[in-house]
Amino acid sequence: MVRSLKARGLAGEMAAEFVGTMILILFGCGVVAQVVAAGIGDHDSIAWAWGLGVTLGVYVASRISGAHLNPAVTIALAVFKGFEWRKVAPYALAQTAGAFLAAMLVRWNYTEVLNAKDPGLTIKTQGVFSTLPGNGSLPVGDWGAFRDQIIGTAILVLVIFAITDLRNTAPAANLAPVVVGFLVVAIGMAWGTNAGYAINPARDFGPRLASWLTGYDTAFTDQYGFPYWWIPIVAPVIGAVIGGAIYKYLIERHLPADAPLDSMPAKDLEPAA
Repeated sequence: MVRSLKARGLAGEMAAEFVGTMILILFGCGVVAQVVAAGIGDHDSIAWAWGLGVTLGVYVASRISGAHLNPAVTIALAVFKGFEWRKVAPYALAQTAGAFLAAMLVRWNYTEVLNAKDPGLTIKTQGVFSTLPGNGSLPVGDWGAFRDQIIGTAILVLVIFAITDLRNTAPAANLAPVVVGFLVVAIGMAWGTNAGYAINPARDFGPRLASWLTGYDTAFTDQYGFPYWWIPIVAPVIGAVIGGAIYKYLIERHLPADAPLDSMPAKDLEPAA
């Protein structure tokens, strides 16, 4: 009976991660499709929609799963916050599946404008779904993108750990998802040049796979012809661990043992464990 309850609990958490990540990608890939294929909006539109997508996805999933929405965040929580390692692979699978389905919906909905903008379905519009070094046009190589993804994801996880730490000055009144969304907007505005700020293996691989299955033959390579798909998977994981370590050893260890009650947000804003 206990095992059955645990299994249903994990299934619910996976469902929440699936739907929350789907919401994130519907807004994220959707806005890039609108800007790139239809010419509606600009880089600021992209940054804001990705950030709002994160906020809304977190609100959808947080009470059930903690709303990681990102395998790199899940791994960092397992390394530093006691999240169960047995849940890491199921969470990552659910997150990637949610991202894949959302990208398929974006691909379907924007079929006409994508085909009109780029009949050959090339690098020109591949960035709607997945990232490229230098966003496919700037003079940035694969290792420059690798470095960028480590730094960007380290920033993401370091600040997420601060935002969700009840002993720090965490946002009150269920506002943590909003602040996390602002964080993603800021990363997009400051760290989007070298690699399109994937900072999330599921966000990149799920849509990349969806685009490949729907006609983008070069989805797994970059503009130089090199295999690129692995960089937005491996580099964010490294960056997440680095960011988590910075917070744990330079900030968390110096915080007071108990936070004043009036500074503590709702319990369900903590990362799920």
